[in-house]
Amino acid sequence: MAKIFKGIFGPVSGKIGSVVGATWKNIPYLRSLPRKKKKKTARTPAQIANQQKFKFVTEWLVPFYPYISNGFRHLAQGRTEINAAFSLNYKSAVGGVYPDLSISYPHVFLSKGDLPGLMEAEVSLLGTDSIHLSWGADNRIHHISFNDQVMLVIYSPELKMADGFIGGVKRADHECTYKMHPKMLGQALEVYVSTYTLNGKTMSDSQYIGRIAP
Repeated sequence: MAKIFKGIFGPVSGKIGSVVGATWKNIPYLRSLPRKKKKKTARTPAQIANQQKFKFVTEWLVPFYPYISNGFRHLAQGRTEINAAFSLNYKSAVGGVYPDLSISYPHVFLSKGDLPGLMEAEVSLLGTDSIHLSWGADNRIHHISFNDQVMLVIYSPELKMADGFIGGVKRADHECTYKMHPKMLGQALEVYVSTYTLNGKTMSDSQYIGRIAP
Protein backbone atom coordinates (compact mmCIF):
# COMPACT_ATOMS: atom_id res chain seq x y z
CA MET A 1 0.00 0.00 0.00
CA ALA A 2 1.45 3.39 -1.04
CA LYS A 3 0.56 6.58 0.83
CA ILE A 4 0.14 9.77 -1.19
CA PHE A 5 1.10 12.85 0.77
CA LYS A 6 1.19 15.28 -2.17
CA GLY A 7 0.22 14.81 -5.77
CA ILE A 8 -0.04 16.90 -8.89
CA PHE A 9 -3.81 17.09 -8.54
CA GLY A 10 -4.04 16.33 -4.81
CA PRO A 11 -5.11 13.02 -3.23
CA VAL A 12 -6.56 10.40 -5.58
CA SER A 13 -10.13 9.26 -4.96
CA GLY A 14 -11.88 6.44 -6.77
CA LYS A 15 -10.89 3.69 -9.19
CA ILE A 16 -8.06 4.17 -11.68
CA GLY A 17 -7.30 1.06 -13.68
CA SER A 18 -6.31 -1.68 -11.26
CA VAL A 19 -6.00 0.60 -8.20
CA VAL A 20 -8.40 2.48 -5.93
CA GLY A 21 -7.64 5.78 -4.19
CA ALA A 22 -9.20 6.63 -0.83
CA THR A 23 -8.56 8.42 2.47
CA TRP A 24 -8.54 6.91 5.98
CA LYS A 25 -8.02 8.99 9.14
CA ASN A 26 -6.91 11.89 6.87
CA ILE A 27 -4.24 9.71 5.21
CA PRO A 28 -4.57 9.41 1.40
CA TYR A 29 -3.61 5.99 0.05
CA LEU A 30 -3.82 3.67 -2.95
CA ARG A 31 -4.73 0.00 -2.88
CA SER A 32 -4.98 -2.57 -5.60
CA LEU A 33 -8.27 -4.15 -6.58
CA PRO A 34 -8.96 -7.50 -4.91
CA ARG A 35 -7.53 -10.46 -6.74
CA LYS A 36 -9.56 -13.48 -7.58
CA LYS A 37 -9.48 -15.94 -4.74
CA LYS A 38 -7.23 -18.90 -5.24
CA LYS A 39 -8.14 -22.37 -4.19
CA LYS A 40 -7.80 -22.64 -0.42
CA THR A 41 -4.91 -24.67 0.93
CA ALA A 42 -4.84 -26.44 4.27
CA ARG A 43 -3.61 -24.23 7.10
CA THR A 44 -0.67 -25.29 9.20
CA PRO A 45 -1.03 -25.80 12.99
CA ALA A 46 1.02 -22.64 13.53
CA GLN A 47 -1.31 -20.62 11.31
CA ILE A 48 -4.36 -21.96 13.13
CA ALA A 49 -2.81 -21.15 16.52
CA ASN A 50 -1.97 -17.61 15.46
CA GLN A 51 -5.46 -17.05 14.01
CA GLN A 52 -7.11 -18.32 17.18
CA LYS A 53 -4.92 -16.12 19.38
CA PHE A 54 -5.86 -13.13 17.24
CA LYS A 55 -9.55 -14.00 17.60
CA PHE A 56 -9.17 -14.60 21.35
CA VAL A 57 -7.65 -11.16 22.01
CA THR A 58 -10.09 -9.39 19.67
CA GLU A 59 -13.13 -10.83 21.44
CA TRP A 60 -11.65 -10.30 24.91
CA LEU A 61 -11.12 -6.58 24.28
CA VAL A 62 -14.73 -5.87 23.24
CA PRO A 63 -16.11 -5.02 26.75
CA PHE A 64 -13.26 -2.52 27.23
CA TYR A 65 -13.90 -0.46 24.08
CA PRO A 66 -15.21 2.71 25.82
CA TYR A 67 -12.20 2.80 28.16
CA ILE A 68 -9.65 1.90 25.48
CA SER A 69 -11.06 4.64 23.24
CA ASN A 70 -10.16 7.10 25.99
CA GLY A 71 -6.93 5.45 27.14
CA PHE A 72 -5.34 5.16 23.69
CA ARG A 73 -6.80 8.17 21.85
CA HIS A 74 -3.50 10.07 21.87
CA LEU A 75 -1.80 7.06 20.24
CA ALA A 76 -4.36 6.66 17.45
CA GLN A 77 -2.25 8.28 14.76
CA GLY A 78 -2.83 6.45 11.50
CA ARG A 79 -4.66 3.65 13.33
CA THR A 80 -7.61 3.25 15.66
CA GLU A 81 -7.49 3.23 19.45
CA ILE A 82 -8.58 -0.41 19.40
CA ASN A 83 -5.72 -1.36 17.08
CA ALA A 84 -3.21 0.37 19.36
CA ALA A 85 -4.58 -1.45 22.42
CA PHE A 86 -4.73 -4.76 20.57
CA SER A 87 -1.09 -4.59 19.53
CA LEU A 88 0.14 -3.91 23.07
CA ASN A 89 -2.07 -6.45 24.84
CA TYR A 90 -1.44 -9.15 22.22
CA LYS A 91 2.24 -9.02 23.19
CA SER A 92 2.01 -8.38 26.93
CA ALA A 93 -1.16 -9.88 28.37
CA VAL A 94 -1.79 -13.20 26.61
CA GLY A 95 -0.39 -16.40 28.06
CA GLY A 96 -0.52 -20.07 27.18
CA VAL A 97 -0.66 -21.86 23.86
CA TYR A 98 -3.76 -22.49 21.75
CA PRO A 99 -6.21 -23.92 22.68
CA ASP A 100 -5.28 -23.07 26.30
CA LEU A 101 -4.99 -19.29 26.03
CA SER A 102 -5.40 -17.05 29.06
CA ILE A 103 -5.14 -13.41 30.16
CA SER A 104 -2.51 -12.22 32.64
CA TYR A 105 -4.52 -9.45 34.30
CA PRO A 106 -1.57 -7.62 35.91
CA HIS A 107 -0.08 -7.17 32.43
CA VAL A 108 -3.20 -5.73 30.76
CA PHE A 109 -3.04 -2.18 29.37
CA LEU A 110 -6.27 -0.17 29.19
CA SER A 111 -4.34 3.07 28.75
CA LYS A 112 -0.79 3.99 27.82
CA GLY A 113 1.18 7.16 28.43
CA ASP A 114 3.77 9.12 30.38
CA LEU A 115 1.54 10.84 32.94
CA PRO A 116 2.23 9.63 36.51
CA GLY A 117 -0.49 7.40 37.91
CA LEU A 118 -2.05 7.47 41.35
CA MET A 119 0.21 6.92 44.35
CA GLU A 120 -0.58 4.04 46.74
CA ALA A 121 -3.93 3.32 45.10
CA GLU A 122 -6.11 0.85 46.99
CA VAL A 123 -9.56 -0.56 46.28
CA SER A 124 -12.09 -2.34 48.47
CA LEU A 125 -15.75 -3.28 48.59
CA LEU A 126 -18.03 -0.82 50.34
CA GLY A 127 -21.11 -2.67 51.42
CA THR A 128 -22.23 -5.20 48.81
CA ASP A 129 -22.61 -3.06 45.69
CA SER A 130 -19.98 -0.31 45.73
CA ILE A 131 -16.27 0.05 45.08
CA HIS A 132 -14.18 2.38 47.23
CA LEU A 133 -10.98 3.68 45.62
CA SER A 134 -8.42 5.72 47.57
CA TRP A 135 -4.91 7.00 46.88
CA GLY A 136 -2.19 8.98 48.62
CA ALA A 137 -0.79 12.47 48.20
CA ASP A 138 1.68 13.01 45.35
CA ASN A 139 2.76 16.61 45.80
CA ARG A 140 6.42 15.76 45.12
CA ILE A 141 5.73 14.43 41.62
CA HIS A 142 6.30 16.82 38.73
CA HIS A 143 4.14 17.15 35.60
CA ILE A 144 0.85 16.49 37.37
CA SER A 145 -2.14 18.69 38.10
CA PHE A 146 -4.79 18.65 40.80
CA ASN A 147 -7.48 18.41 38.12
CA ASP A 148 -6.03 15.38 36.34
CA GLN A 149 -8.96 13.05 35.74
CA VAL A 150 -9.38 9.46 36.95
CA MET A 151 -10.61 6.47 34.95
CA LEU A 152 -11.74 3.38 36.87
CA VAL A 153 -12.38 0.03 35.21
CA ILE A 154 -13.68 -3.11 36.89
CA TYR A 155 -13.94 -6.38 34.98
CA SER A 156 -15.70 -9.67 35.66
CA PRO A 157 -13.94 -12.58 33.89
CA GLU A 158 -16.94 -14.79 34.59
CA LEU A 159 -19.42 -12.43 32.94
CA LYS A 160 -16.92 -11.04 30.40
CA MET A 161 -18.26 -7.63 31.37
CA ALA A 162 -16.56 -4.29 32.16
CA ASP A 163 -17.91 -1.39 34.20
CA GLY A 164 -16.53 1.85 35.59
CA PHE A 165 -16.26 5.56 34.85
CA ILE A 166 -14.21 7.96 32.74
CA GLY A 167 -13.54 11.30 34.43
CA GLY A 168 -15.67 13.21 36.89
CA VAL A 169 -13.19 12.40 39.66
CA LYS A 170 -10.00 14.46 40.12
CA ARG A 171 -6.52 13.47 41.27
CA ALA A 172 -6.93 15.93 44.15
CA ASP A 173 -10.00 14.09 45.50
CA HIS A 174 -7.85 11.25 46.92
CA GLU A 175 -10.85 8.93 47.07
CA CYS A 176 -14.11 8.06 45.38
CA THR A 177 -16.96 5.58 45.58
CA TYR A 178 -18.55 3.86 42.60
CA LYS A 179 -21.76 1.84 42.61
CA MET A 180 -21.18 -1.09 40.27
CA HIS A 181 -23.59 -2.74 37.86
CA PRO A 182 -26.00 -5.09 39.71
CA LYS A 183 -24.88 -8.05 37.58
CA MET A 184 -21.41 -7.77 39.10
CA LEU A 185 -22.54 -8.35 42.65
CA GLY A 186 -20.90 -11.46 44.07
CA GLN A 187 -18.41 -11.75 41.19
CA ALA A 188 -14.61 -11.78 41.29
CA LEU A 189 -13.46 -8.46 39.84
CA GLU A 190 -10.20 -7.27 38.28
CA VAL A 191 -9.65 -3.56 38.94
CA TYR A 192 -7.69 -0.95 36.96
CA VAL A 193 -7.20 2.77 37.34
CA SER A 194 -5.68 5.43 35.05
CA THR A 195 -5.18 9.17 35.08
CA TYR A 196 -5.30 11.65 32.23
CA THR A 197 -5.00 15.39 31.80
CA LEU A 198 -8.14 17.47 31.63
CA ASN A 199 -7.57 18.20 27.93
CA GLY A 200 -7.14 14.47 27.26
CA LYS A 201 -3.77 14.86 25.55
CA THR A 202 -1.72 12.88 28.08
CA MET A 203 -2.52 9.56 29.79
CA SER A 204 -0.88 7.36 32.37
CA ASP A 205 -0.31 3.65 31.99
CA SER A 206 -3.26 1.82 33.50
CA GLN A 207 -2.50 0.45 36.96
CA TYR A 208 -3.67 -2.99 37.99
CA ILE A 209 -4.97 -2.51 41.54
CA GLY A 210 -5.77 -6.16 42.09
CA ARG A 211 -8.62 -8.63 42.37
CA ILE A 212 -11.66 -8.19 44.59
CA ALA A 213 -12.83 -11.61 45.72
CA PRO A 214 -16.59 -12.25 46.01
